[in-house]
Amino acid sequence: MTHLLGPAEIRRLAAELDVRPTKKLGQNFVHDPNTVRRIVELAGVGADDVVLEVGPGLGSLTLGLLDSGARVVAVEIDPVLAGRLPATVSEHAAESVDRFSVLTADALRVRAADLPHEPTALVANLPYNVAVPVVLNLLAELPSLRRGLVMVQTEVADRMAAGPGSRTYGVPSVKLAFYGSARKVAPVPRAVFWPVPNVDSALVAFERSGAEPSTVDRGRLFAVIDAAFAQRRKTLRAALASWAGSADRAGEILAAAGVDPRTRGEQLTVDDFARIAAAR
Repeated sequence: MTHLLGPAEIRRLAAELDVRPTKKLGQNFVHDPNTVRRIVELAGVGADDVVLEVGPGLGSLTLGLLDSGARVVAVEIDPVLAGRLPATVSEHAAESVDRFSVLTADALRVRAADLPHEPTALVANLPYNVAVPVVLNLLAELPSLRRGLVMVQTEVADRMAAGPGSRTYGVPSVKLAFYGSARKVAPVPRAVFWPVPNVDSALVAFERSGAEPSTVDRGRLFAVIDAAFAQRRKTLRAALASWAGSADRAGEILAAAGVDPRTRGEQLTVDDFARIAAAR
């Protein structure tokens, strides 16, 4: 069994690299082996998987993922952290070295061609400020990605997993629903991180559905979603006026799509938005 990193080792590694976790990169390192094991277990990954890990940091979750038998491709934006990861893997999980690779890159710009293997699952402790854009970029760019389990700020988890009519339903909810289903799985206590964050965290699982909701172009669909929620207090007829060219034209498009122009964006499913985009 792989030896996982505890609080003392995390601090020793950080001191060795002269790493001071930065708020800008959203760095909060998990230092609790039991939390790592729980994340890996909930992710359900194993020897058949190629796991994409974004923001591996000092390698806590990386070692847990390798322990599952999966192949791990880590994407780390910080060159100092990325440079140390292979040594951490060989020190703590020597038998897993051939199943590990690291790419120094920004996950918001990763393309399929950048990766040495096609990932099947995303498992990551995501920097909170870019969590949703990272997940959406990876789902768009990596069709091989079938499922994922990500740790994010609780408020972000609520938005990712919300359904129509909910107070937290918005752009992230609808865009994620375009790819599949998301659900909030479990809270993660603040004490398992170093430094201790001043926000609560939660795990969100998502699964890509077999088919995307319509043949409508994703860019066109996402433009409607953005417009509908840019002024979420307004009716769709008013909120979509600039997107459609005028409020009257928005009303015509909504009627053609079978959507009441007086409703608001938060009442609609991704399929409703797809019909609106197609009706323009």
